[in-house]
Amino acid sequence: MDYNTLINLGTELGCQLMASGAEISRVEDSILRLMHAYGAADAQVFAIPNCLFVCLTPDEGHPITRVCRIPAHGIDLDRLELCNALCRQLCQEIPDPAEALQQVAYIADHRPSYSGRAVLMGYFLVGAFFTPFFGGGLLDSLCGGLCGISIALSNRLLRRVTGSSPFFHTLLSATVSSLLAQLFVRVGIAYHADAITIGALMLLVPGVALTTAMREVMASDIVSGVTRMAESLLTATAIALGTGAALALGGLL
Repeated sequence: MDYNTLINLGTELGCQLMASGAEISRVEDSILRLMHAYGAADAQVFAIPNCLFVCLTPDEGHPITRVCRIPAHGIDLDRLELCNALCRQLCQEIPDPAEALQQVAYIADHRPSYSGRAVLMGYFLVGAFFTPFFGGGLLDSLCGGLCGISIALSNRLLRRVTGSSPFFHTLLSATVSSLLAQLFVRVGIAYHADAITIGALMLLVPGVALTTAMREVMASDIVSGVTRMAESLLTATAIALGTGAALALGGLL
């Protein structure tokens, strides 16, 4: 058994799961099941939202450890399902570790992606359909969709300029969206700036992250749960600061 390839297999699969937004308990359990299926009964796994540790001891030799840092990421349910299905398949069939590693790499390199138009349409529909829930009319819904598109374009531009900085992306996107909502009302296109603003900002609300944090706390992954909770609170703070800055600026203008 090539233990170096085996530990690379477990680490790469775990990194793909974490980058897809999987809970820590799911990541650790999947890696352990994979290691046990290949005969590494003494494998140890420790994960937190931005880092993964995998360790195993060969039959003869010193323990092997690999550490992998996971950059800031979102949620990709399609890739998460592909990784889960592959993990179950590998545990049942137990192919050669090198071959299994190629299958993991294929998911990472060839996962399906949406076109820019499809992404913009998704942002538009979310903003447009949330606005009526907060008292907006038809024109308000259309403006809410346009504010949603402004969030998508702001995020895309900020990623190119500043790289990976979710806090500032959220803050500036909330500012741009709120200013645009006020502009629509000032020029007479829409009537309810508050409904448009809230409807578009639902795109930035960290609902899934907060739910995942509570699930990890309930699963006794306290470090991961508290970390994700802090990220959710920082995102909510960025939304509040961006919206408040836009309202203050709109009042001055």
